[in-house]
Amino acid sequence: MPQPFTEWKVLPHGKLIALDSDLLTVTVDIPMPVGNLKRRMTVVRLQDARLIIFSAIALDEDEMHSLENFGKPTYLIVPNDHHRLDAKIWKDRYPNIQVIAPEGARANIAKAVIVNTTRADFGDPNVTLIVVPGTGNRELALEVRRTNGTTLVLNDIVGNVRNASGFGGWILRLMRFAGKEPRVPLPIKFALIKDKAAVARQLRQWAELPSLKRILVSHGSTIENDPRGALRKLAASLG
Repeated sequence: MPQPFTEWKVLPHGKLIALDSDLLTVTVDIPMPVGNLKRRMTVVRLQDARLIIFSAIALDEDEMHSLENFGKPTYLIVPNDHHRLDAKIWKDRYPNIQVIAPEGARANIAKAVIVNTTRADFGDPNVTLIVVPGTGNRELALEVRRTNGTTLVLNDIVGNVRNASGFGGWILRLMRFAGKEPRVPLPIKFALIKDKAAVARQLRQWAELPSLKRILVSHGSTIENDPRGALRKLAASLG
């Protein structure tokens, strides 16, 4: 795992993309021993224009200004201890931002950045922070409900890398981060998931979310084609 950044470090990234009026996303290339792996940041705007930053990424100044024009960065969710790379530098840039981390990963994340809380009430009834059952309290997710549909923001429990190629792509497919359909990656299944049945139940519950429109994952493409079916298949893969 790369060491957390101590200075604002901008890696190659795309543009912030608006998925809905209150939802932005962007991906960055994270250097890995076997090649680059894209990681996603999701930005959710609450009713009063405060922002939730899920799995922070340092962007260039033009994109950061676009983000700041979108709203006020208020909550920084570090969804597990593998996604703390940019946490400290975001806290340095926005000293008043509230850092949220899962209880089971708090000690490791606190080595990189001060953690303010493990729970949050965002003051918006349509945005809910979820501690993913069956992960030893080490993985967070978000449910974002809007009039035009519900977005589920997941982290590492689902991989959906579709354009993996070369030796690095072979490794990603071997680890089940990549493939022809969404997968539960093998490293996550063995290292993060402590109770497969509990995770499977949660996946099936998410499949019943009213107006489920899309699933965002930290590594891979957005799941918009039959997200309910994808969740049910993922649950079945856990037995």
